[in-house]
Amino acid sequence: MSVKVVIQGACGRMGKALIRCILEEKVQGLELVGAVDRREAEQGKDAGVMAGCKAAGVNVTNRLEEVGPDADVIIDFSSHTATAGNAPHIAEWGTAWVIGTTGLNEEEQAAVHAAAEKTPVVLSGNMSMGINLLCHLVELGAQSLKGKGYDVEVLESHHNQKKDSPSGTALMLGQAAADGYGWDLKEAQVDGRSGMPGERPEKEIGFHAIRGGDIVGDHTVMFAGVGELLELSHRATSRDVFAIGALQAALWVAGKEARLYTMKDAMKYVLGI
Repeated sequence: MSVKVVIQGACGRMGKALIRCILEEKVQGLELVGAVDRREAEQGKDAGVMAGCKAAGVNVTNRLEEVGPDADVIIDFSSHTATAGNAPHIAEWGTAWVIGTTGLNEEEQAAVHAAAEKTPVVLSGNMSMGINLLCHLVELGAQSLKGKGYDVEVLESHHNQKKDSPSGTALMLGQAAADGYGWDLKEAQVDGRSGMPGERPEKEIGFHAIRGGDIVGDHTVMFAGVGELLELSHRATSRDVFAIGALQAALWVAGKEARLYTMKDAMKYVLGI
């Protein structure tokens, strides 16, 4: 029996990749039953044709309430305002929710957390297996290097249409380093540097963002010591890795108990960590 999936943010880059990967059965056991997006020009179009592949027999709508209640999982790559705004409704329906939307502020995150008290939610700044494994390695590295004088910097590059900075993935990696060092990320985080910031303090994690062209996503965590530099990196060359990860998370979370999960929870059966 297939897991019934609705894509929220269907007409965006990730939405189209998700639709195509479902229709091409990159992850088996999923059925597309809804495609939601607010873009007026796409309303009523077949979601598969809109995504550049075969017809899906599902038309794009801007009304999540028409398709969300009867779905098993909603996969959300929309906007931070749309995600937070839909949280109470999704909680009421009890539909499982996979969220790849980034840029959520504290109030918006609180709305997602409240929904997770009533329905299962997977929230992650990055859905790829490689990035989630990298987070694991960064945390292990930080644990090993703690107290040994290694400074941490996170570098990230994305396409010129990305709206948030630092990226959700960069923050995941920074959190992994902070966890390994036993630091509070909010206290240690510094976003870029300019002017005369002075000497770098020990308890600091720097974030640096590049935006240009059609870069899918490059991330590097640097552990800079005296006399050596350790770099742990990941480069995405296709959005399919994020789409496939999100679809695997959707397959996994359907029917789970209500609580907030991470991608690491969802990927344990794949990564074995």
